[in-house]
Amino acid sequence: MADETTTSADDDWAAAIAEQSQAEAAATAAAPAPAAATATAPFQDFGAGAKGTTHNDIDFILDIPVQLTVELGRTKIAIKNLLQLAQGSVVELDGMAGEPMDVLVNGCLIAQGEVVVVNDKFGIRLTDIISPAERIRKLNR
Repeated sequence: MADETTTSADDDWAAAIAEQSQAEAAATAAAPAPAAATATAPFQDFGAGAKGTTHNDIDFILDIPVQLTVELGRTKIAIKNLLQLAQGSVVELDGMAGEPMDVLVNGCLIAQGEVVVVNDKFGIRLTDIISPAERIRKLNR
């Protein structure tokens, strides 16, 4: 079934490219004014069938992977101190013990939570979700 869809899509693209080439050749031969060329651009009418296949929900993006990061804390360190780090070294972070951890998706803060251990693996229990309006406000800064 995937091959049929790919072949159909390839045929549609080939037809669109051929149509564009013909339109460009006709435009070059006739040499119309720029305003006239944009007014008569050939577009295919997809009709009601295309509207019926449009999804009004977000199902088509649900499988896109994103990077989820839980941040314990941050610090700035000079390169000379970085080069002196060895096994057993302790690096002081700006996060305080007991403070909620930041949960970032693709580098954008979306929540805060506390560390939990489940079946010998670390996890995070979300305690505060950042509202979408707040996230957008932070992006505009």
